[in-house]
Amino acid sequence: MKRIARTLLAVLVAGLLAGPLLAAAQDPPALKEARSGAEKEQVRALIAAAVKEGELSYWDAVIQPDTNAALVAAFRSYYGLPGGFKVNYSLSATAALVTRVDQELTAGRVTMDVVGIASLPWVHEKSKQGHVMRYDSPQYRYYREAFEKGLGKDGYFAFNGAYIFIPMWSTDKLNFPGSSWKDVVGAVPSGRMTMGDASRSATYLATYVGLRTVLDLDYFRRLAAMKPIFLVRSEQIANQLVTGQDLFAFSGMPTRAYQFNQRGAKLKFVLPKEGVVLLPQAMFILKSAPRPAAAKLWVDFILSETGQKILVEKEALISGRSGFVSPIPEYAPSIDKLNVIKIDWEKITTADLNTAKAEWVSIFTP
Repeated sequence: MKRIARTLLAVLVAGLLAGPLLAAAQDPPALKEARSGAEKEQVRALIAAAVKEGELSYWDAVIQPDTNAALVAAFRSYYGLPGGFKVNYSLSATAALVTRVDQELTAGRVTMDVVGIASLPWVHEKSKQGHVMRYDSPQYRYYREAFEKGLGKDGYFAFNGAYIFIPMWSTDKLNFPGSSWKDVVGAVPSGRMTMGDASRSATYLATYVGLRTVLDLDYFRRLAAMKPIFLVRSEQIANQLVTGQDLFAFSGMPTRAYQFNQRGAKLKFVLPKEGVVLLPQAMFILKSAPRPAAAKLWVDFILSETGQKILVEKEALISGRSGFVSPIPEYAPSIDKLNVIKIDWEKITTADLNTAKAEWVSIFTP
């Protein structure tokens, strides 16, 4: 009897010990990465609430459908969400997304949960107006340096990735040995260069605002004399270089060079010595988001090491996460490797942007 009792006791103890171990083994990655018991409970509560919400609406101006598919699959796995959990993703041009958000806010009928957009003056404005949800993401601890550089706002938004617009061409159609923005003038015949349309895009306008701090008006007048073709979508700009429809892009995007080159293109770009305008994709939760728990999980995931790796590998975006090692530094270098033109985005107002737009229009489309 004593032997049977000892055996039963051993089985009971083993079962009690195995329970927590089994539960821990079944925890999704997000719970295993939590740094404290309180943080783990917070994540558990968000997961439970998100499952009840059942879906998420996320709008962005850069992320392509293939990248979104990879992000969604990893997102579900990261939190152990059911396969039926939906992420409703919409890709939009920057100006159109700004208009859409403003319309929803004005109408008081917000359908979006999370927005990613590279227009820091506009996002700061929305934050000051009280439209951005206060959320102290546990991932923000890895973005302190970015906050200190004015590339986000602690407690409100960080950036999912940043990009730049710089001179780009196809090496099988053009040899461009330049190293400066000034070398672009006269690089190709009139009418063979594309340029981002700053009258229809917040990000091209922001780039113009930044470049005007290092390049004078006469420089842009000389560019206008080259009769550039004005486009909005970065994919189209890259495609027209590949097909030879255009020879040079003033507003080329390394992200698109990376994606097209993977398919056999020969796109090349230069980081001009005067500096580049970094365009961080501020990612924020709308204060009236209909699915706040899912929104918080999405933000946490995108800013995590896992989310950043997917974004950088697939979109060649520049990460703002401290200590992150880029898997493709030739296309997406770390911020400290870039000569970034310093701009105080929080101080730039809508009126300032309108003045800059009017100036751009007077030069390029008088």
